[in-house]
Amino acid sequence: MDDYAHFDLDEIDFAPVEYDEERLALLTLGEAHMLLRVLRTVAAEGGPLGVEADGLSKEIAARIPSQD
Repeated sequence: MDDYAHFDLDEIDFAPVEYDEERLALLTLGEAHMLLRVLRTVAAEGGPLGVEADGLSKEIAARIPSQD
């Protein structure tokens, strides 16, 4: 699937966000690895954001320790 135009964001149930809780300024290592997996998946699917996702995944991978 490389065209997300058919998704209606108003119809998606997003997880509730607690705005009164303080958030960390940086991603945890686990969050960074999860983001890296998402970006690599988007890059592999191609589409209009594939090139950007590939570039960002390489930048993130260069900045975080390996998961192994």
